Amino acid sequence: MHADRSPPIKGKFYFIYDDNLNLILEDKTKRGLEVRERNSDDKYNVDADKGMIHDMDGIGHKVGIRWYFPKSKYQVEDVIKIAEEMDAKYKAIQEMTCPDDDNS
Repeated sequence: MHADRSPPIKGKFYFIYDDNLNLILEDKTKRGLEVRERNSDDKYNVDADKGMIHDMDGIGHKVGIRWYFPKSKYQVEDVIKIAEEMDAKYKAIQEMTCPDDDNS
């Protein structure tokens, strides 16, 4: 994506990149989703790239794709903790929807 990023920290459902100013948390489940806007994310109070996912009724929902955690305020351990919480949420969904999937 960006040439100035360090190699990512990888989880099952996330990447964390370091771009010198920010620690960027990317949701792997949203890869390929078009970025529609970048603005402040209410949950983490950081800038975020957001896209749109439509449900079965055709209603659009804005979703975070990647979050930009300023290195002046966040340590890599802080972002890893947030990423692991996201990972746990997706693992729980995977276990409910695909209980026989042994790729966990």
